[in-house]
Amino acid sequence: MSGTGAVLAGLTDPMRDAWHVVETSLSAASDWVWGPWLLVLLFGTHLFLTIRLGLVQRHLPQALRLSFMRKPEGEGEISHFGALMTALAATVGTGNIVGVATAVAGGGPGAVLWMWLTGVFGIATKYGEAVLAVKYRVIDEKGRVAGGPMYVLERGLGLRPLGIVFAALTAVAAFGIGNMVQAHSIASLLEAGRLAIPPRHSGAVMAALAGIVILGGVRSIARVCGLLVPFMAVFYIGGCLILLGMGASQLPETIRLILRSAVTGEAAAGGLVGVGIRETIRYGVARGLFSNESGLGSAPIVAAAAQTKDPVRQALVSSTGTFWDTVVVCLLTGLVIVNTGAWQTQHEGAAMTRHAFASLGAVGLAILTVGMLTFVFSTILGWSYYGEKAVEYLLGPRAILPYRVLWVAAVFLGAQWKLRAVWDFADVANGLMAVPNLIALLALSGVVARETRAYLGRNAQNRASTLAG
Repeated sequence: MSGTGAVLAGLTDPMRDAWHVVETSLSAASDWVWGPWLLVLLFGTHLFLTIRLGLVQRHLPQALRLSFMRKPEGEGEISHFGALMTALAATVGTGNIVGVATAVAGGGPGAVLWMWLTGVFGIATKYGEAVLAVKYRVIDEKGRVAGGPMYVLERGLGLRPLGIVFAALTAVAAFGIGNMVQAHSIASLLEAGRLAIPPRHSGAVMAALAGIVILGGVRSIARVCGLLVPFMAVFYIGGCLILLGMGASQLPETIRLILRSAVTGEAAAGGLVGVGIRETIRYGVARGLFSNESGLGSAPIVAAAAQTKDPVRQALVSSTGTFWDTVVVCLLTGLVIVNTGAWQTQHEGAAMTRHAFASLGAVGLAILTVGMLTFVFSTILGWSYYGEKAVEYLLGPRAILPYRVLWVAAVFLGAQWKLRAVWDFADVANGLMAVPNLIALLALSGVVARETRAYLGRNAQNRASTLAG
């Protein structure tokens, strides 16, 4: 009997009925939270900040150069590169593989374009979050850093109660989306594969590896992520490029199909114009937002730990996270799924992506498996830091060690138990994180704009001085 089955089997009939009601209610709550109102709020913020900040996306080349800096530039605990790798570790996960397939299955090929656009405009929101996180962070006498939306709400707006709400939601969401869901994904993958590894064994190994890294704190997490994330990105991107190269002759038609169906919806929802368009946009935007997390307030927590002398410099680096996650990785996954014809199969989610990579035979499936394993495990590491800082805000530094121990235990349990209610509850908390974060972001957008203008002005003066000299 599975771990989940064993848990539910121990309940009486009335308790099972009550549990079913809880699961149904939480599933409905999750659907409501991630409904049109949140998608409009998030995407609307992306557009507003893109305009308010003067198309900050145009500074992406400079941001990419800064992101590889490993030398400390100011106070903080980890380098620009370390902060970015930790944020990417938490962000790049199953959404980049399974989530993209889900978007295409529900919204047709055109969903790929709408997902990509959420990434392009989401760069501005990820940038704004990081500016505020660094500006309002707290550094103690030992050089330890704490920051994120909860500190922005408290120090920037004087709204500590709202900061507490955000921290509580983050702590809850972390155990679901960043821990147990991820652990169960790996365990299921290994159990279904040729190795047929029992979940309790894979869970024990994952928990041990996560414990070794997490107990070392943010420097240890950043160091491991700095090695793991570039490897997994290059490995997976390389596999996608090989698949696209093999089907290069079909690629122009694939791109035309994506562009055409994005504005007509003809390949989605049975091809009904209007209904198809709504479904195409909804699925593309929803999966894009869920994948890159721009506006949810998670990534700014680690951005605050960066060794930087200026909020804008780290914000530029942080903004590249959305670029890599959605503009690059999600786009490549979507192109592969459409170009290989996998989107026309009856498969859904992971099975659709698996069908696409099967074009490379055993090598393709190996690339997908390794990609999934590394993406998911890195998410466990990155989200552990988010949850830890949220708990520290709520209960103080003494809560950090017990939290880390509890986190490792949850990895082991999550590998074996798929409790839908726990996952849906975490989904609700994850979506609601956006509300207090966006309140801070929109209310302080003027601060972000001023910091941006000041930084760009100093840069222009420095260039002029250099040329004059």
